[in-house]
Amino acid sequence: MSITIINGIQIPAFDVEMLTLGKLIVVPFNQFQKEGKVFWLYPGQKLPHNLSLEQYYQPEYLAKAKICSDQHTTYPIHIKAWARCELHWHINHDQKQLLSKIAESTIWQLSALEHIFEQYQVLKLLILRVYHLSTLSVVNTPVYPSAFYWNKPEDLINNTSENDTPIVSNASFVRRKTLLLTGDLYPYTDIENLQFQCEQMAQNNLDAQQLNYDIKNFLGWTSEASSEKLDQNRDWINDIASLGNRSKEEDEEKTNYQAGTDFENIVRDSLELLGFTIDYTHKGGAGGLDLFCSKPYPLFGECKAGRKIRNDTAVQLLNLGMLRRPDLFDQAAKLIIGPGEPTTQLQDAAKIQGMAIIKPETLEKLVKLQSNQRNSVDLFKLKEYLKAGQSDEEVEKYIDQVYTEISLRSHIITVVKELSEQDNQSSKATHHGFTVTETRVHYNATHKLKLNDEDVHDLLIELSSPLTGYLGRIKGSNWNSDRFYFLRDLPINQK
Repeated sequence: MSITIINGIQIPAFDVEMLTLGKLIVVPFNQFQKEGKVFWLYPGQKLPHNLSLEQYYQPEYLAKAKICSDQHTTYPIHIKAWARCELHWHINHDQKQLLSKIAESTIWQLSALEHIFEQYQVLKLLILRVYHLSTLSVVNTPVYPSAFYWNKPEDLINNTSENDTPIVSNASFVRRKTLLLTGDLYPYTDIENLQFQCEQMAQNNLDAQQLNYDIKNFLGWTSEASSEKLDQNRDWINDIASLGNRSKEEDEEKTNYQAGTDFENIVRDSLELLGFTIDYTHKGGAGGLDLFCSKPYPLFGECKAGRKIRNDTAVQLLNLGMLRRPDLFDQAAKLIIGPGEPTTQLQDAAKIQGMAIIKPETLEKLVKLQSNQRNSVDLFKLKEYLKAGQSDEEVEKYIDQVYTEISLRSHIITVVKELSEQDNQSSKATHHGFTVTETRVHYNATHKLKLNDEDVHDLLIELSSPLTGYLGRIKGSNWNSDRFYFLRDLPINQK
């Protein structure tokens, strides 16, 4: 269902950038806006009360603000987002002490906010719920600098929709709004600053892209575009099984040797993504050991692309492993990866020598698990499922077990979210979290697996750790009085 928007508001280009990034949910704006009104966010050049960029923005944001402002001096200009007014907040003289808190939680100089306040003995701020436009709108002609933007026939204005993606999740927005109105400091300013640095590095740095995406998830910001970009960088995962299963590459005119090398390379990439440290002094080839992982425990492996695994593969792995690292081989994990059914002779040899055999399809499932649910694979637990002989069924048991454990945690998070939404409907977005017992009662009412308070508390503590950040925790006098609140979802992706 589309939403009719009549006009836009003109606010500084960098303020618009920070709103569409999720860094801000509030912006200075003097002209009254009714709660519930919707408008486009137009990136203008004029700063409040003709302040300069240096006067308006905190020093750490100044360079980016200058770049952003310069980018919006020529036409066409793109409108990337629209917003709904949640509150036109007036900070009066008796609330002036809030200005320093607002400055600490945002991007503006305290002196700038004080200057604006002094003009009318009030600071007017729009608290905004901001949404990505599904399709960018294009402004083709110069706009007169004022408080509002009115489109012209030359402009290309696209429809907005209730299905447009909110920049900040509902629970995160409610919490941030509450902190603003009560004058409490936003606790994640330093993490937001780290995200801001990652955003600037992310264009050509995959690690920065991943960290940027993780921080946005932690903060409760939506980031579908980043997620898709990361997925594209891991398209190779879908090739693991096909590279292992091919024998002769007649369609690509590749030799069996090249086919085998391609498979070895993708297996190394797979094991690295799972968390193993590859020793690249072992690169396979004629007479060479295909792979050796040194950490977190030694693992020796042979990769066999094609439709069959030769009978002597176990003997080959034994001889090469003992030749290269006799000090480690006996106690190390040993893995053969190849398609097809191993012969009885190979099965017997693998069982005697403690070698697990898995198919490329199984490796692909394992790597997809790690890619879709980051750091979910525990390599030491996985080692317990690498049974001697054909081990696909055991490894798939482990994969199913991990998804079950993730699903349980996702359900607990959903329970806290549902309780928050119920609470928000009755108390205008101000809640103080939920106890272990409240969470357990709500969970047990809607799920077949029944949990006790101790089980739920353990899960809530895990999910509220700063290293996971799915829930927040207000520590009580004892474990049963701890309270927990929702921060972000844990989606389960089994693609």
